[in-house]
Amino acid sequence: MIESFHRGAVVVVDQKGKTVFSLGDAQQWAYPRSAMKYFQHIPFLVSGQFDKWGWGPKELAILCASHNGETMHTSLVESMLKQMNLESSQLECGPQAPTLRVDQEKLLLAGEKPSCLHNNCSGKHTGFLAACLSLGHEIQDYIHPEHPLQQSIKKVIAQFYEMPELDLKTGLDGCSAPIFGMPLRNQALAYLNLIQPQRVSDDPRVWEACKRIVAAVAMYPELIAGSQRYCSDLVRITKGRIIGKTGADGIYSLAIPDEKLAAVIKIDDGKMGPQYQVAHQLLLEMGLLSQKEQEELKDYSEQANVNFAKRQVGFTRAVALNCSFNRYS
Repeated sequence: MIESFHRGAVVVVDQKGKTVFSLGDAQQWAYPRSAMKYFQHIPFLVSGQFDKWGWGPKELAILCASHNGETMHTSLVESMLKQMNLESSQLECGPQAPTLRVDQEKLLLAGEKPSCLHNNCSGKHTGFLAACLSLGHEIQDYIHPEHPLQQSIKKVIAQFYEMPELDLKTGLDGCSAPIFGMPLRNQALAYLNLIQPQRVSDDPRVWEACKRIVAAVAMYPELIAGSQRYCSDLVRITKGRIIGKTGADGIYSLAIPDEKLAAVIKIDDGKMGPQYQVAHQLLLEMGLLSQKEQEELKDYSEQANVNFAKRQVGFTRAVALNCSFNRYS
């Protein structure tokens, strides 16, 4: 018996920006949330100021992360803040408990509380602060929508998501930073433009920034999410051949550089688990995973539902999407 189900939408675009497959409403509006992180640091990179901190792919990956709050994440963010002579209390993302129970227990046993360092967006906010210091902006209220940094980010979002700036719907993300809403198809286009930035910009600095972001994610997949996370596992196992990024509420975005394809998934009820299974089902049906990759990622195809006594009481899986198109046409 099916106890519950999650519905949503899927959009796939090809190298020309043509919609080659969709289910549900491709024009449905939604906030990309954390799936927007790959674009929010483009102004910082283009300015040339990122490199003046002596940072490289590792630091760039954590700027783009929605991480678990594991030690590998918090220690890197903390070291970057120290380099800037800033405290974690100056991050305006707010404290958040680590994702994994083992890390929550470590804090509890140490008599400590979750801090802003553990927030899954602490890397993004650290990047915001670094950009402000580098570019001479006030760090006070750096997340205000009218702050110069956020205004420059909004222009980039409009560019990559192929939306008039005035049409973007502005809201506040879970980490209190401005977030912009647009149709799902435009969200798929953004990930296409991430791997083909020449579609929306003639500035070589923008092309290089996109190239560096994709390379950083491929080089340090464990930093963009962490242990037991689909984003990290997908990028690591495919060796960067497929770039994925989650976004609450129920968003998953994909870029496939070699195939020049991009996609977005939205789960209507905002549940985070189903987005990974639908994304995985989509990749399977598109024939983009080798047998070895399928085997290594099989836990995302069907997930057991286990009760408190650790007995399996059911399972969750994605239905067939019937995704079919000629990606070489």
